[in-house]
Amino acid sequence: MSEARNLLGASGPLAGRIPGFQPREEQQALAEAVAGTLDRGGVLIAEAGTGVGKTFAYLLPALMSGRRVIVSTGTRTLQDQLYQKDLPLVLDALDLPVRTALLKGRSNYLCLHRLDRAEVDPRQEGATLAWELSTIRQWASVTRSGDIAELDTVPADRQVWAKATSTVDNCLGQECPAFGDCFLMEARRRAQEADLVVVNHHLLMADMALKEGGFGEVLPTAEAYILDEAHQLPDVAAQFFGLSLSSRQLLDLIRDVHLDYLREAGDVPECDQALDQLRGAVLDFRLCLGQGRRRAAWAEVADDVRVSDALDTLQLSLHGLLKVLEPLVPRGKGLESGHRRTGELLEVVERFQAGEDERFVKWFETHSQAFLLRLTPLDVGQQFHGQMQKHPGAWVFTSATLSVNREFGHFRRRMGIAEAEELRVDSPFDYANHALLYVPQGLPEPNSRAYDEAFLEAAVPVLQASHGRAFVLFTSHRALRHAAEWLRERTDFTLLVQGEAAQHALLHRFREGDGAVLLGTASFWEGVDVKGSALSAVLIDRLPFASPADPVTEARIEFLRRNEGNPFRDFQLPHAVITLRQGVGRLIRDAEDMGVLMIGDPRIVNRGYGKQFLNSLPPMARTRSQSMVRAFLDGIQASA
Repeated sequence: MSEARNLLGASGPLAGRIPGFQPREEQQALAEAVAGTLDRGGVLIAEAGTGVGKTFAYLLPALMSGRRVIVSTGTRTLQDQLYQKDLPLVLDALDLPVRTALLKGRSNYLCLHRLDRAEVDPRQEGATLAWELSTIRQWASVTRSGDIAELDTVPADRQVWAKATSTVDNCLGQECPAFGDCFLMEARRRAQEADLVVVNHHLLMADMALKEGGFGEVLPTAEAYILDEAHQLPDVAAQFFGLSLSSRQLLDLIRDVHLDYLREAGDVPECDQALDQLRGAVLDFRLCLGQGRRRAAWAEVADDVRVSDALDTLQLSLHGLLKVLEPLVPRGKGLESGHRRTGELLEVVERFQAGEDERFVKWFETHSQAFLLRLTPLDVGQQFHGQMQKHPGAWVFTSATLSVNREFGHFRRRMGIAEAEELRVDSPFDYANHALLYVPQGLPEPNSRAYDEAFLEAAVPVLQASHGRAFVLFTSHRALRHAAEWLRERTDFTLLVQGEAAQHALLHRFREGDGAVLLGTASFWEGVDVKGSALSAVLIDRLPFASPADPVTEARIEFLRRNEGNPFRDFQLPHAVITLRQGVGRLIRDAEDMGVLMIGDPRIVNRGYGKQFLNSLPPMARTRSQSMVRAFLDGIQASA
C-alpha cells in the first residue's frame, strides 16, 4: 500500500514521464486505498473529485497487484482514452511485462460475414451505401483489430454499420463461414489471455445479464473489478437486467431470414408470405402507438383495443413464421439462426402480454418510424449483488460523483452493497478562489410560466460579462429550444445548439471559437471536458429532478411507496444531487481554470432540501449579486 503511495510521489516513475507532474495527497490516498482492497479483497467505494487523477490512482496498484483485473468505464470514448493514452504511459513508467487487452461490445467490430451479405447488391440502396461498403471492404483488408472506430471516413453512427456488424441476435457463432477470421473472437481471445482488460459498463452489464441465463462467456474470470464512472452503473444495469423488443430487431430479422431463405431454400412460398405478414404487423403496431416521438408507461395504451389487437397480431405473426421456419432449420445455419431469433423475440412479446409484475415497469418509446418496448427492473441491487457474490475478490467503485450530502447510502442501496470501505477525497483545485456560485434574486418558481424567460433575462448579463465562453445546461429539450430561439432574437452571441450538429463538432467549434455560447441538455451534463479560457461560465436552468412523467421514474416512485420507502428522500433528491454535481463539474477542469456557476432555480436557497445540493457542491464562494459576478468575471479577463 505504501508502495502505491510512493509511486505517485515526487520521485516516483510518473514524475519523470508527465510534464508538470505534481504529487497530490488526494491521489496518493486513493491509490493506497485501492491497493489495500486489491490485496485484501472486499469492496471499496471511493469518490475522487475533479483533478485528483483517479485513473492513475487505480491503474498503478492494479498493474502492481499481480492479479487479473477488469477495468470498466462509462463510455467507449473513455475506454479508448484509458487504453490508448493512460495505460501505455503507466506501463512504460513502471516497466512491467503486464499483458493488457481492450474489449468492446460486438457492434464495435466489423463482421466479415455480414459485410459479404451486405455487398450482394448495394446499388439497390444508393450510391452512398455502395461507396461506404467499398470503403469498409478496403479497410477490412488492412485492419488488425476490426474496431470500427479506426475508420474515420465512415463514422460509427452511419447506418451502414448495422449491415457490417453483428448483434447477439444474428451472430452465427462457430457456424459462421468467416468464424476463423472473426475480429470479435480474436478480441475475446486476447482478453482471455490478458492480465488487465479494459471494458465499458454496457459490455460488463451485458455479460452479467447473459451469465444470469447461463450463456455469458465474453469476459474472462477476474480476481478484481475496478468500475470507474460508477455513478452510471444503476441505470446501465437496469437496461441489461430487463427485456426489450424493437422494430429494428424485427425488421432485421425479416431481412436476414429473407436472404437466408433465398440462399438456403427458395422453394417454400409460405416463408415469404409469413415474412410479409410479420412486416405488416410491425408497421401496423407502430401506427397504433400514435404519431411522433413518445415515451410513456405501457399502462397508457394497454386498454386501447387497437394497440392490444396489433400486439396480438404481432405475436401471431411471429408464431406463424416460427412454424414455417421449423422444417427449414436443417437446410442451413442461417435459417437455423432465424428460427432461434424468431422464438426469442416471440418470448419477449409474450412476456409483454403477460400480467403486471410489480418488480418491473413496462414502457414504450416511439420515434418517427420506430418503436421500442421495454421491461425494466425497478431494483437492480439484488441482481447486481448476486453477481458480486458469484465473482468474489476485490471490487472498487469510483467516480467524481457518488455521494449525496457527503454520504454513500444512495449508491449502496441502488447497487445492493451492504458492506464496503468508503473513501472521499476532495478535488485539489482551489474552488474557493477560482469559482463563484451565483443564484439570481427574484426568479419565480421553476414551474411558473414566466420562469423560462426570467431565467434567460438573468442569464444574459452573465453571458455578456463572460463574453460568451459559456455552457448553458437545461433539464429539458423544450427549454433548450425556447432558449435558442429567445437568445437568437435578442443577442449577438454565437450560439452552438445541441441537436444542430454532432456533439464532437459542437465542442470543437466551442474550443476553437471566440466567445461562443453552447446550449445543451442530457449528454452535455457529463463527460464533456473544456479546459482553459474557452469556458468561463456554466449556467444551469433548473435543479435536475427527473420528470415524474417519465415511465421508469413514475414506476420507481410507486415501487418505493409500496415498499414503505420515501420516494423523494430515497430516490428523487439524491438522483438530482448527483446529476447537478455532474453538470457543475464542467466548470473547473484544470488547476488554472476559473469561472462562474449560475443556478437559476430558487429552490436551492429557499427550500430545506436545498442544503443537500449546496453541501454536495465544491466549497466555492456564493453570491446573489449580479455586480459581484461581473467583477469576478472582469478579474478573470484582466488576469488572462
